[in-house]
Amino acid sequence: MADFVQKSVTKSAIRTLSAPLADAAAVNTIVNTLISTNPLGCTPYEVGGVTMDPVAKTRESYGARIAYEDNQAVTVGTISIRAPSTAAFATVKSELLADAEITAAMGGDPVNLADRETYSVTVRCHDPSGEIYYLTFTRDQVRITSYEDDSILTLVEQWADTVPALA
Repeated sequence: MADFVQKSVTKSAIRTLSAPLADAAAVNTIVNTLISTNPLGCTPYEVGGVTMDPVAKTRESYGARIAYEDNQAVTVGTISIRAPSTAAFATVKSELLADAEITAAMGGDPVNLADRETYSVTVRCHDPSGEIYYLTFTRDQVRITSYEDDSILTLVEQWADTVPALA
């Protein structure tokens, strides 16, 4: 029987933030700045004749929980949402909070549980060495995955150290 032969060694690392990111807009500001300024020195590359951006958003998801409370502030129901973009997230959340029919049906007043919100945005980065790695930003951590060269981790750590919200 043939044995599996290891072809690469990919690594991952997590930075737990000292304080959660404030909101979905804060996450997107960090990600959009990373993409637009490219402080990691990523380079474009080709796949099947198509030029890929040096840093590109590959996945995003935003979640919220709306509680409905009666006159004694007792939760009588909840609605959870998951949205594919910050625009959809903001729209759905504000629509739920303002919807009189849902409020009446739930039997309580809507309250956004901001501390229960979740955010996850993943970007793909192409290092000048040719490696492709991923950075995932959540409310309370930044994760780097699929890298081999430790210099990539060092570069990402140095950049993250310059972003106060990622302390």
